[in-house]
Amino acid sequence: MAKLVVLKLDGNLSEQGCRVTLEIGAENARPKIEVFGNLPASPDLAAYLNQWQDKYRSLEISSRIKPQEIIYDGSIKSQIEKCSQSAQILSDRLQTWLNSPEFRHINNTLREELNRDEIIRVLIRTDNSQLQRLPWHLWDFFNRYSQAEFALAAIGSETPPTPPRKPKVRILAILGNSAGINIQLDRQLLENLPNAETVFLVEPQRNELNNYLWQQWDILFFAGHSETSNNTGRISINKSESLTIDELNNGLKSAIAQGLQLAIFNSCDGLGLAWQLACLHIPQMVVMREPVPDEVAQEFLKHFLVAFSSGKTFYLALREAREKLQGLENKFPNATWLPVIFQNPGVLPPTWKQLYSAKIELKRIFLTVLVISVLLTVLVMGVRHLGMLQQSELQAYDHFMQMRSPTERSDPRLLIVSIGEADIYYQNQKQMKGRGSLSDQALAQLLQKLDQYQPKTIGIDIYRDFPIEPDYRDLVTRLQQDNRIFTVCKVSADLDGEPDGIHSPNEVPKERQSFSDFVIDDDEIPRRQLLYLTPPLKSPCVAEDAFSLQLARHYLLSQNINADITTEGDLQIGKVVFKSLKEHSSGYQRVDASGYQILLNYRSLRRGEKIAETVSLKDILNDQINPELVESLKNRIVLIGVTAPSSKADYWKTPTKENKIQGLFVQAHMVSQILSSVLDARPLLWWWSEWVEALWIWGWSLVGGIVAWRCSKPLYLGLAIVIALLTLFGICFGIFTQAGWIPLVPPALILVLTATAVTWTLRRKNLVF
Repeated sequence: MAKLVVLKLDGNLSEQGCRVTLEIGAENARPKIEVFGNLPASPDLAAYLNQWQDKYRSLEISSRIKPQEIIYDGSIKSQIEKCSQSAQILSDRLQTWLNSPEFRHINNTLREELNRDEIIRVLIRTDNSQLQRLPWHLWDFFNRYSQAEFALAAIGSETPPTPPRKPKVRILAILGNSAGINIQLDRQLLENLPNAETVFLVEPQRNELNNYLWQQWDILFFAGHSETSNNTGRISINKSESLTIDELNNGLKSAIAQGLQLAIFNSCDGLGLAWQLACLHIPQMVVMREPVPDEVAQEFLKHFLVAFSSGKTFYLALREAREKLQGLENKFPNATWLPVIFQNPGVLPPTWKQLYSAKIELKRIFLTVLVISVLLTVLVMGVRHLGMLQQSELQAYDHFMQMRSPTERSDPRLLIVSIGEADIYYQNQKQMKGRGSLSDQALAQLLQKLDQYQPKTIGIDIYRDFPIEPDYRDLVTRLQQDNRIFTVCKVSADLDGEPDGIHSPNEVPKERQSFSDFVIDDDEIPRRQLLYLTPPLKSPCVAEDAFSLQLARHYLLSQNINADITTEGDLQIGKVVFKSLKEHSSGYQRVDASGYQILLNYRSLRRGEKIAETVSLKDILNDQINPELVESLKNRIVLIGVTAPSSKADYWKTPTKENKIQGLFVQAHMVSQILSSVLDARPLLWWWSEWVEALWIWGWSLVGGIVAWRCSKPLYLGLAIVIALLTLFGICFGIFTQAGWIPLVPPALILVLTATAVTWTLRRKNLVF
């Protein structure tokens, strides 16, 4: 945060000393700290200041002061040495004065309250001309605080009117009498300023200059000869005329009233000009406190304008330009002492870009951001449409699935009968003859034992493509007549290792046959639930309904809840419409959406908890189920399936925290999803239409562009992008917890791409604020 330090000096240097008031606060805010102190009278310091001025003014240097007013005395080398020695004595004495005990409390307060990396403006407010002539930049405070710069200011001030907004910085440049000096470089530097409109008056007549002052200007610039005599400044506007500020008083008042922000006098001995202009309450001035060599004036102006127009603050731009003059001090001693700011305390100094209206620049920036965002949105949407982002979006989907809170419990409407290795061994031990993992005898006994549970629906998730042994005619009859029993078959599919398919048990009527096929993605994770399909003509499995749908629909029918097809062709059970996936649905792009598919919203269970109560075949056949548990297991859907690895039980990766689960449990999740959505109002996963997703992605592209525009510094830009990405992630996950799957990867990608492209474009066009 930028800080403002104000030192009010009431008194003088030679006789009584000064009463000092220190104020410290944030820029454009009331000071939070006020400390009082004193600086003692120092006649010696005043004498050393006068001695240095005499030595400096006696140098035989081509400067922007009238040549006849320079006093030459001795060789230039000797004069430079004497001037440098006098400057060193003055510097030492100044530091001693500022280290005086009376001032120590203020000195200490400054160092305690300010940080070295803060940008600090220091205003030296005094009406004493001798105090204003002191080289304040030599105070060791400024060595310690490299981001600080001082300015002189009067005790009294008035705040001028707020300047109007303009498309460019308007500069009135007066190129006055240039006898003996070269001011063409000044003109070239002004001509090269960005976003500036400069009017040059070359050696104008008084009336011409006066007329131009009545117009609206942001900067008044003067280069040529000037001087201060009897505390009155005077500029030579041409070879025969010189004017004081009072002689331009009305025009300058008009210019200030219309928004004149800055006056730069790149000419000699300008404190007299500053004192007079301060009475008119001009916001800020840059003057040379002593006669300035021509080369020094040119170098200063070059460095200052480059730094200021490229984005540095007004004060730091002047400090940088002033310090760069040190390279000339072998020829021009104390060149770094010359430039000084004179500030109106009631005005916050502007940056270069605050001097002109942002309207046109804002329009250009807005159009730049808009065009880039639209182009990149089209590009990203095209890449996404081709399916090139699908895997990344599915990984984000899995991550969201895993982040959900495990707030759900096992589905109380389901009962799973698992056939594991121990159950197969049990059948062999009991010499239960039959093929596969569930013998005819075991199945017959199981169905008989299940009667005590009074199941609503029974699903046998085991392929039985072989006839039942003749000894089990009762089993044949039961499979044919028990409308609660549903079995599975396998549809022919070349890609899943079963090109020939597996037909249903011949004993089960066609209306109770169902397919058990899953649809999986390239990473072999079933994220979709297939409800309908049309089997190939040569498939031995001719079932059109999914196993999970058959079980759920039969269970719900017992509660008088019917399934139907809406006029739009969507499946509706009760009041719930199951929206089908299309080829382009959210993260799925160019996906095979044949049949009728929905997203599978896996139940969010605690680690280790199963989708439903699970019992083993052996426990049921041996009546080893707790009688109290039997009562709680009534009226459920019973799923019978194999979990034994030796029987080639299918294991599937899931998007949840569970690594792999058997296909039997995936079927249970599918059945549970249908039941929960219809009976419990558990939401199905939903997604936006393509045009809404396009607007969403474009919106985040605009966010990236705006972030890049407003945050020009790399650190701030990086932090802003990170915050925007975290916000995007939080919104997407928050909506996902409400069963909404909205794009995360495309907007994250386009946000970064747009921010990068806009940053590069704005820097290339020099539109960075």
